[in-house]
Amino acid sequence: MNKAVVALLVVPVILVAAGAGYWFGSVRKVSPAGSESAPGRAPGPAALATAAAGASKGQAPVPVEVTRVGTASLPQTITAVGTLRSDESVTLRPEVAGRITAILFQEGERVAKGATLVRLDPAISTAELQQARANLTLAKSKHDRAVDLAGRTFISGQAKDEAKHSLDIAQAAVALAEAKLAKMELKAPFAGIIGLRVVSIGDYVKEGTDLVNLEAIDPLKVDFRVPETFLIQVQVGQPVKVALDALPGESYDGNVIALNPLVDAAGRAIVIRAQVRNQNTALRPGMFARVTLITRAEKDALVLPEEAFVPQGTEQYVFRVIDGKAARVKVETGQRRDRKVEIVSGVGRGDVVVTAGQSRLRDGAQVRIADTQAGKAAPDASKPSPSASSRSSEGRETAK
Repeated sequence: MNKAVVALLVVPVILVAAGAGYWFGSVRKVSPAGSESAPGRAPGPAALATAAAGASKGQAPVPVEVTRVGTASLPQTITAVGTLRSDESVTLRPEVAGRITAILFQEGERVAKGATLVRLDPAISTAELQQARANLTLAKSKHDRAVDLAGRTFISGQAKDEAKHSLDIAQAAVALAEAKLAKMELKAPFAGIIGLRVVSIGDYVKEGTDLVNLEAIDPLKVDFRVPETFLIQVQVGQPVKVALDALPGESYDGNVIALNPLVDAAGRAIVIRAQVRNQNTALRPGMFARVTLITRAEKDALVLPEEAFVPQGTEQYVFRVIDGKAARVKVETGQRRDRKVEIVSGVGRGDVVVTAGQSRLRDGAQVRIADTQAGKAAPDASKPSPSASSRSSEGRETAK
């Protein structure tokens, strides 16, 4: 075997031995924490952290979508649920007993104030009135004669007084009989829509028997409750908007007309009453209502879309893009409306905030804004700072 062949065989063996020796020495090297790693054993925590830091330096920027913090006109509101009630509601009941002789309405129709709705048999009351009037005539005649005789001193003053007393009793009897006769007719105490009757002609009814209900439904009242913590925000006259599940897509405007001075101790809530117009009578008493109480006029509020937020427990965070890096920022939120969330504090108007890709972000991570409409809204958000640009240009010059 010649010398050239021997040289070709020896050189690879030397290279393999040198590589193995270098690897063995690096494994036995003492870690920064002072612990030596044995061959075949996993590296310690310090070594892992050093490796992770070294890997992160070369990690590619995370693609994200962003938007800028904008403003919107958001009124300050309180939402609640309530029930519609008639502006006026009454159940007609007779004050005297009697037999129904006439029903002068059609169920469900409008009636005017003072219209006669039900008439009872007036025969007995009419006879009692005639009797009372006859007694009044006799008492008046006796009184006039007593006054004349007393003036000529033919009777005593006591006799005259007794005649006057009898006259007063007769007059009261007539008034009582007239009142009883008037009670034979039940009239509408206010204008409204008549309900469904529960009696018929010929029924004998006693005092207080339910006959029919009468409802005034334009306007309507809506009663709802809000927590007592909102007490200082609620005032008479504030506007409300009422929506109903029975009439989807419709909204009705109203105003607060009264607050119950008594706070409900069971639910710690304030009972509020508002009034809503109902000109087309589409709303009916008893309906379930969703009420939005506007406690403050519209204002320009900072808003972000709902997808920008990263909740953690009871707190909310967003990732703000600064010089091409993601900065995790805690924010305080306000009301939500139309998939927009009010920002009370944490970010300012015009700040660039990540709306997609947060799951792959950490505080300080490099980001690359995706070529979307949201990204175009902040084209300069991913640009490095001037100092970073100068350092990169110097590096390119050195490389050249």
